[in-house]
Amino acid sequence: MMFMNQYEIDDAVDRFAGHPILGPATLTLSNLADAANANSDGWAYWPKPARAAARLQTLIYGARLADIRQDHVHREPTAADYRKALVPIKAFRTRSGIDFEIVEVA
Repeated sequence: MMFMNQYEIDDAVDRFAGHPILGPATLTLSNLADAANANSDGWAYWPKPARAAARLQTLIYGARLADIRQDHVHREPTAADYRKALVPIKAFRTRSGIDFEIVEVA
């Protein structure tokens, strides 16, 4: 299972703040982690939100790693990739009843 820790999430939020897809994606992941922290023992200890965000974490982590390595071959994520990654997150939000912001792309 893919898991980004709090440092990696915070780094991605800073790194991709101006990116049209990854900016909203990292904010959504951060909002989800904050909601998990506020409603459980924490993001690192509650597997359901992390599982729901597995696609989103993979999308962000791949771009973060490519940015760190200065890999110019990495495929940029699309709005469709992001929307697809949001499906299980929205389902988790509905099932759990925990309210957090999902940042949509423009």
